[in-house]
Amino acid sequence: MNDQNTPAANRPALSVVVPVFNEHESLVQLIDELNAGIGNSVTKFEVILVDDGSTDESWRVITQLSQASASSAAPVSGIRLRRNFGKAAALTAGMKIATGELILMLDADLQDDPAEFPALLRQINAGYDVVNGWKERRLDPWHKVYPSKVFNWMVGAMTGLKLHDHNCGLKLFRTEVAREVQIYGELHRFIPVLAHARGFRVAEVAVNHRPRQHGHSKYGVRRFVRGLLDLLTVTFLTGFGRRPSHALGTIGLGFFALGMLGLGYLSLLWLAMQTGLIQPAVPIGNRPLLAYSIAASLLGGQALSL
Repeated sequence: MNDQNTPAANRPALSVVVPVFNEHESLVQLIDELNAGIGNSVTKFEVILVDDGSTDESWRVITQLSQASASSAAPVSGIRLRRNFGKAAALTAGMKIATGELILMLDADLQDDPAEFPALLRQINAGYDVVNGWKERRLDPWHKVYPSKVFNWMVGAMTGLKLHDHNCGLKLFRTEVAREVQIYGELHRFIPVLAHARGFRVAEVAVNHRPRQHGHSKYGVRRFVRGLLDLLTVTFLTGFGRRPSHALGTIGLGFFALGMLGLGYLSLLWLAMQTGLIQPAVPIGNRPLLAYSIAASLLGGQALSL
């Protein structure tokens, strides 16, 4: 999502996109750490802070940082969304105005360490297109850590891209990836999966993870549930994006198999009754399984015929 009107000579090497939601206490330190962690690796970069409907002083701080850095080698710009649209929407808004050749994503809560940027950049220079951070020693409460482990295992099993930490907010990727991968809902965590499905090379790097210094986590059960629903969406997009009829066929085959299994069981039961081996209390015609099996077989057969 480069700005094609920006002359190549003036284009920064890197755009840092940071979604912000009620993080005013962290922003000044974040910018200082970005300058210290990135400044020695690239000569020019930009920071885009996206205020995702904050109700604190975040926008005021963003405005001050933008004014103070206007003439520096790492200018800060801000986008203010009308309300809280979610992290994916905030990232998309930031990437739309990003002009760098690379895009660095990280959270505003200071848990992601900007000093890890050189390690991520080395993988880009080695030929990878997306580099995902891995919080190897995660400093979060257990109710965030263990569901995340289960989630990462499920993502690997369902998509084929086995990473330790799909949820890590620290990601570096080429701008071409941002052009081709559309994110919404909670799909920002699936950028490596979606990029991998389009042929981009993905790497993972263990990164430092720090405890939250200000505010409180926005993580909750609802986010975990939304993540599972988005995982189903991603599985469909990556597995059947060009062959949607195959998805219906797979579902239909499952229903048809269940229906035939039920009918097979009832058929064996009927034969056993005819030979006098058993005398069931409920006649086969009165069993709900018969209706369910017939319905599943018909539904599966219709889906397979599409």
